Amino acid sequence: MIRNENEYREAVSRLKEERDRLEAHRRALRDTGLSSEEVKRVCDPMESFHLQLKEEVDSYERLARGEFGEFQNLRGIGQLLVGLRIAQGLSQRELAQRLGVHESQVSRDERNEYFNVTLERATRVLDALNAELRTTVEDSGMKPEGALS
Repeated sequence: MIRNENEYREAVSRLKEERDRLEAHRRALRDTGLSSEEVKRVCDPMESFHLQLKEEVDSYERLARGEFGEFQNLRGIGQLLVGLRIAQGLSQRELAQRLGVHESQVSRDERNEYFNVTLERATRVLDALNAELRTTVEDSGMKPEGALS
C-alpha cells in the first residue's frame, strides 16, 4: 500500500519504467521468432508485477480523492485509517502531532496497516482526523422481511 506522496511519485515513475521495459522485452522476444503465446508466457510474471503496481497507484489516487471502499466486520479498518489521512492531505508527522505520539509510531502503524489496532486507538485516530465512522449491522442469518416461518 502506498502511504505518502513520495511513495506515490516513486511508484508512478517505476510504473512508467516497468511499462517501457516490458514493451521493450516483448519486442526483443518477438524479434527472436517466438510465437505470441511464447512471448505471453515469458512476459506474464512481469505483466503481473506491473498490474499489481498499477493497482496500488490507482488505489492511492482513489484514496486521495476521498473514495473509500466498503469493509466488512472491521477487516480493512487499517486501510481506511491510512486512507483518511491521505484523503485529508496530512503527513504522518502531522497526524503524529495530533495524536501526541512520535512520527515513527504512525509510520509503523501504517506500515502494518494498524494490524491488531484496538477500538480505543482506532477511535483516537478517527478523532485526530475529525472523521466519523458509521456502521450498519446485518444479520445474515435473519429471514428476509415478510418471509414465512
